[in-house]
Amino acid sequence: MDWIEEIVAETGLTDTHEHLVEESRRTKESSGWLFPCDDWALLFREYIQDDLHCAGMSAVDEQRFYDPGTPSIDKFRLVHPFWERIKHTGYAQAFTHTLRNLYGIDSFSLERIEELASRYYELKKPGYYEHVLKNVSGLTECHVNSLERIFVETEYPMLLKQDISILELSRCSAADIVKVEGETGLHIRSFEDWLAAIDHYFERYGKQAVAVKYQGAYSRRLNFDHVSERSAAGFFNRHHAERPFIGPHGEKVLQDYLFHYCVKKAGEYDLPVKLHTGYFATRDSMPLAQVKENAADLCRLLQDYPDVRFILMHIGYPYQDEVIALCKQYRNAYVDLCWAWIVNPIACVRFLTEFLVAAPSNKVLTFGGDYIMVENVVGHSVIARKGISETLSRLVHRNWIQRSEVPELAARLMNGNARELFGGVAKRGPSEILCLKSS
Repeated sequence: MDWIEEIVAETGLTDTHEHLVEESRRTKESSGWLFPCDDWALLFREYIQDDLHCAGMSAVDEQRFYDPGTPSIDKFRLVHPFWERIKHTGYAQAFTHTLRNLYGIDSFSLERIEELASRYYELKKPGYYEHVLKNVSGLTECHVNSLERIFVETEYPMLLKQDISILELSRCSAADIVKVEGETGLHIRSFEDWLAAIDHYFERYGKQAVAVKYQGAYSRRLNFDHVSERSAAGFFNRHHAERPFIGPHGEKVLQDYLFHYCVKKAGEYDLPVKLHTGYFATRDSMPLAQVKENAADLCRLLQDYPDVRFILMHIGYPYQDEVIALCKQYRNAYVDLCWAWIVNPIACVRFLTEFLVAAPSNKVLTFGGDYIMVENVVGHSVIARKGISETLSRLVHRNWIQRSEVPELAARLMNGNARELFGGVAKRGPSEILCLKSS
């Protein structure tokens, strides 16, 4: 329905999950594990490369593709045979939308590749993050979970709201301790020192942060037992002794205690807790049995902390029905469609359609690009708006909602829920939240 598409196109969209690095870093020559090159091939670095791998692209060809010394035309010829196999996936369609909406290029083709190479560089100049996120993508604000620091004091605090990462704080590996010592200047010699370091992050950044983020579901189940501080301290001391092996049980005891400690700190600062659930951003390795347990494991956590708001990210895909059940049952359970739109766009339309007739409409957040590269947010936002429009159109067509309810519901889904959940309700009245539009 064209009129619904127009409403959705005009409504500001809040982005609740990215991994963006700071703009000043992107505008300089980039290198390192996040940036193997600094040209248009970098746009494939997130997610599309996983589809290319799945479609048969070799590690040797991939390395040549990202090599800064490989000419643009040769990069195109390397990737094109595999592009033809993946171009209909959500990952690839997001890239296609970025080409059109950000660079003004209508197709990924040999004839346009030098133009893409040139426009990639032309865009990267001071101020382009705001242009990409606000002017092109129509975002109201953007939440960032840094992959490099536990908290980033951003150069754009009004645009890029930051999460505190509690993965390192609750995992407490030797590398995590080195990282924390480097960021804080503290010396970690005991379990009490580690708890003091956690306190330090919350005391320093708790009022600036928009949420805390935990992605430990990649390496463990979300079944956090309550254990004593004494037990956790014992395993900490053994873990960091001369012979550091404490075994899976010891690691779980230590992590369980520290995770609960971080959740309690989040509650003290009224910060929502964002949890990775569902699909893995990996290759040839995803323990579906573990992923399937996410929703069931979270029941106890939701019961233990009724005043802490938990956000279940990525809809728990491919077990999204269980997430709907949690959000319908638990007052403090919310779901976020971040990343999921490009994992499986049609499944997300089905999910959002079913969610809105099963659970309260204030319990869902509808967009997060989940990217390191700001350019890719454009294409993902296009797919999200398309999916939201299709969802509302289906519900109107089937008489599950009335036509007159669409503008208010669209605003709630696209920005109102995020403003309410992350503290905006204290600054704005509920009716004002629902009427916000992009400028």
